[in-house]
Amino acid sequence: MSVRQQVLVLYLGTSALDSPVVGWSVYDGTGRTSPTTGDGDEPPYASGVAALRDGWRLFQAAQLIPPYPGGEYDVSFLKHEFFFEKLVDVPGGPGTGERAG
Repeated sequence: MSVRQQVLVLYLGTSALDSPVVGWSVYDGTGRTSPTTGDGDEPPYASGVAALRDGWRLFQAAQLIPPYPGGEYDVSFLKHEFFFEKLVDVPGGPGTGERAG
């Protein structure tokens, strides 16, 4: 058996892990699935806490940066970004995946 990483990126409405998901991306290092951005209308979890309860491990949260004065309502990137991972056993040994050449 070999271990591969699955990554879940959740963009939340606020910096609180229990706030609603407003955007997401999923990456599967096992090769079992091939999710793409925009391939679903419903987020995989309602909140970051729901992902934690399902076994995802939080490994990065966005820095809290206050808006510049006068820029509180500017449209920009989604700033409450949280990265989660799961480590999954897959058949085969090291080096069975694709590598950039």
